[in-house]
Order: sequence, then structure tokens, then C-alpha cells
Amino acid sequence: MQQPKRVLVVDDENSMVEIIRYALEDAGYSVAEAGDADEACQRMTEFHPDLMILDVMMPGRSGLEFCKELREESDIPVIMLSARAEEIDKVLGFELGADDYVTKPFSPRELISRVRAHLRRSAIDARERNGSSIVVGELCLDTDTHEAYLRGEPVHLTRSEFQILILLARHLGKTYSRSAILNCLWHGGFVGDERAIDVHVHNIREKIELIPAQPEYLLTVRGVGYRLREP
Repeated sequence: MQQPKRVLVVDDENSMVEIIRYALEDAGYSVAEAGDADEACQRMTEFHPDLMILDVMMPGRSGLEFCKELREESDIPVIMLSARAEEIDKVLGFELGADDYVTKPFSPRELISRVRAHLRRSAIDARERNGSSIVVGELCLDTDTHEAYLRGEPVHLTRSEFQILILLARHLGKTYSRSAILNCLWHGGFVGDERAIDVHVHNIREKIELIPAQPEYLLTVRGVGYRLREP
């Protein structure tokens, strides 16, 4: 019998944790909880979660700070929760390595849909790691190690940024709309904001383009979407 996927909920608001726990357990997931970043580190070691739901505002280190630290040693999917809906919060969350961003209040059903989508994508990513490297100009994407290099130097991409580049590199020159990118990455299971793709593209350009405002690799096709080319 297959073991249930494990989800770690990191939030200091007990009532919110209970709502999330009930929804997750009702959907068949195994759940552990932590009230701050230090407790979350201990749970990571003991529980070995497959996905983390992480609140932005917590005592001590914020969720954003903890997410940045986590990305130095783990590529576990992270869904961030916040009571604030400002665009800058979402941009910063994505830049620090979050895979998704949910604003409170939210529907437990929507949260479960996102959890399922990210776990599905994570499983597919793991199966695809036996592939080979893809080279586009001076950019090399290693699908075995999920590492990227530009002119031989490592490029520190988040999990979502790497997957977007892999998708576009495998179909070099083909234009993908935002919705098409989401459907490909999450296999039709993503229920978030399509504008998240714009944030990821902006961050990718900051990391791989000599002049981000004048991209040579990752191009915008006005009114349609994005494509990758060999400069």
C-alpha cells in the first residue's frame, strides 16, 4: 500500500493550522505542524515532508527568510500563505524560491488543489531527472541534477524557473502562452494566477540575460506569450 504524501504546515495561528490540517487529512495526506522556523527545521528532520505550506508572518524568522534558507539545501515544493495581497510580497516570495503563493482568506478546496498540483509536478520532475543536458547558446540546463550554467558559471534558479526554461528549451522557438506554460508545468492542475509566469520570466531574465530589459534568450511575443531562442 502506497504511503500518504507528507505535508508540513508552518504557521503560528492555531485556528488556521486546524483548518488546513482538517482539509489535508480529509484529502488523504499525512500532516505535521510547526509554529515557527526553528520548530519547522526540527520537523523537517523528523517528518521528511514532501511539501511545505509556509506562512509569511511568523515570530522570529519570517516565512520569507526561512524559505530562502530552505532553498540552500532542499527543493521541496513550498506554498506560501499571507494575509497580505501586495504584488511585491508575491514577487519577493517567488524570488526567494517559493513555488506558489496563497492569500488569506482562501478556500480549503483551492489549497488542496494546489497541493495536489505541486506534488504531482514534483513526482514527474523526479522521474525526468534521468534525462540529459540541454544546451541553448551559452546556457546549459542539466536535467539530471536540475542545475543551470551560463558560460560555465552556475545560475541559481528556483525550481519553477528551471522548469519553465526546460519546457521552452525542449521546444526551442515555440511560443507558449501563460496558460499553456501553466498547463504544461502543472498538467492542468494549477489554479493560481497566470501573472505568476510574468514574475518568473522577469526573475529568469535577471539571472541569464546580459541586459534583462533587452533579452537575447527569453523573448516576449506580444499578445501571445514567451519563447526561448538561441542568441
